[in-house]
Amino acid sequence: MDITLFSPKDTLTHFFPSHLQSNDQVAAIDMQSNSSSNNNNQPQTSHTSTSRSSDSGEACGGGNKWASKLLSECARAISEKDSSKIHHLLWMLNELASPYGDCDQKLASYFLQALFCKATESGQRCFKTLTTVAEKSHSFDSARKLILKFQEVSPWTTFGHVASNGAILEALDGESKLHIIDISNTLCTQWPTLLEALATRNDETPRLKLTVVVTASIVRSVMKEIGQRMEKFARLMGVPFEFKVISVLNHVGELTKEGLGVQEDEAVAINCIGALRRVEVDERNSVIQLFRSLNPRVVTIVEEEADFTSSRYDFVKCFEECLRYYTLYFDMLEESFVPTSNERLMLERECSRNIVRVLACDEETGGGECERRERGVQWSERLREAFSPVGFSDDVVDDVKALLKRYKAGWALVLPQGDHESGVYLTWKEEPVVWACAWKP
Repeated sequence: MDITLFSPKDTLTHFFPSHLQSNDQVAAIDMQSNSSSNNNNQPQTSHTSTSRSSDSGEACGGGNKWASKLLSECARAISEKDSSKIHHLLWMLNELASPYGDCDQKLASYFLQALFCKATESGQRCFKTLTTVAEKSHSFDSARKLILKFQEVSPWTTFGHVASNGAILEALDGESKLHIIDISNTLCTQWPTLLEALATRNDETPRLKLTVVVTASIVRSVMKEIGQRMEKFARLMGVPFEFKVISVLNHVGELTKEGLGVQEDEAVAINCIGALRRVEVDERNSVIQLFRSLNPRVVTIVEEEADFTSSRYDFVKCFEECLRYYTLYFDMLEESFVPTSNERLMLERECSRNIVRVLACDEETGGGECERRERGVQWSERLREAFSPVGFSDDVVDDVKALLKRYKAGWALVLPQGDHESGVYLTWKEEPVVWACAWKP
């Protein structure tokens, strides 16, 4: 947010000029990122004298960690309703923050936006506007380029794809009619490798029905072209294939066996990647029971390792967990992409929307996608009410380890440490960031 604040003595409502207090101008801020990222691939730098280059090589949150300290202090001031302190800290953060600076400056910029929205109770409006702007600029080509580049430089998404595909192929081995219910927003990038594996099976090639349940509004516009490409690829592989899209957005609990088209003679697998966190917290157990009613051979779950749920009524605790998680994520982006990467800027802007959603939106009013992540242990507790954990085979674990060797140092696979844990963890610099698991009735 490259903006100029008034004097620290001004009132809170004048903290930011009017362009942060109107929908159109919030949209303009996000679009400024789009236009600048297309300007010869040279991101802007902050206008402040404290600006530093984003290619400094400093780890996110490293050094003196000024961003974390100021942001945490500001969050506590908001929780305590200390308007004078809020005013002063927001002013300081705005002077130091830049979405085009180093990792600390970026953290400060995106969390500053959420803190301002929280302090002024404008989070819902800001989130809706940022989402609308993102949807207008979303296309199949841009989404495809972003996902492929992210998968090239980081195993953040491919880790879950490889683990889930391995578990699904083993659970459905020998079946002739397969039905995979894909509740995710990964644009089907998981499935080409599975289709290849089915095409090379020793027995007769099975028939595959893929039902994609879209839970994010930004994905809907590109699903038609994705479906056409999937059907073309399946023909190329010689796999009998049927493709269906169901758009339920935030209401996964409204799915039914009939609506999903599940047939009695089909071997069903349910695949959820980053989908359960979009289900409202109070509806999650009922959604898991819905999965159980479909009598699947396997349910694969991939979620990011963070807890924005148990602390959702304690702003400071939720803020600290959100800051911890996104510090890791921004550090990963910093070391995975070159400083001038447009894809990196797009991923960071997606983070900014999610941070506003978690920290500044009143869930009671609805009107946005839920982003309440839970840790693997928490999901396991819920899932054990309807399913039993399935350990990943040695072959699947070996495949995941082989995948990680393709990426730079810092990534590792961690197996569960006790009976209360299940699944496997992807770690970045020894910190768990993604959890993958498999379950059966």
